[in-house]
Amino acid sequence: MTGFREQGCGVPLTLLHGISSGAASWHKQMALPGYRVLAWDMPGYGESPMLAAAPADAGDYADALALMLDRAGVEQTVLVGHSLGALVAAAFAAKYPQRVLYLVLADVAQGYGQAEVAQRENVWLGRQQQIAQGGEGRAAKLLRPGAREADVATVAAGMRRLRRDGYLAAAWMLAHDDIHRWLADYRGRLSVWCGEQDAITQPELVQGVALRYGAPYIAIPQAGHASYLDNEIFFNQQLLRIGEEVRDECTN
Repeated sequence: MTGFREQGCGVPLTLLHGISSGAASWHKQMALPGYRVLAWDMPGYGESPMLAAAPADAGDYADALALMLDRAGVEQTVLVGHSLGALVAAAFAAKYPQRVLYLVLADVAQGYGQAEVAQRENVWLGRQQQIAQGGEGRAAKLLRPGAREADVATVAAGMRRLRRDGYLAAAWMLAHDDIHRWLADYRGRLSVWCGEQDAITQPELVQGVALRYGAPYIAIPQAGHASYLDNEIFFNQQLLRIGEEVRDECTN
């Protein structure tokens, strides 16, 4: 059984975490009013089994997400992908566009599939070394300077829970897949967000994704890479606004 956390009722909202995280990191979004929130542990994370396909691209992860939503009885959802989760979210939106009410890509990891072979290999090797050394020292780097201790603890706890096999499978996807081969096929509603102090996926590069697809770009103030933790008030306000838009359309 694919693992996910669920809370609330209303419009389905599915949250996809990044490579060093997990479903538990979305704890500040779980009680959003008007939403049925589902925070997914990607294959190889939490209690979710590994994918049968190896190596797997973002489309394989998207298929696993579709099965999870089927089991949860969710036909359509607002979909939020953070960091590497944005790559999976883009693949899901391309493969299952009729199931996406609204796509949000936050602090986007675009993947290195179009990079030179040497760069792809460096990314892949670097991630192998990172999991071998343990990643907790990176926790503070995923947040804004002077981040709250509780948020650093949340990120560090997620890193401690990482499974080596799941992390390496996701790292291979990051090194070899590319978000643009998926987004090029998506014609639905899209918004791109990024923490103004994101030191992992630089805001100017994330904004470039929005410009490329003519999508709105939202800069999240006082937030680093884990923008949904650093400034959950602003992040959640944007999600509530999207929820209102979706509900309005359903009633008209």
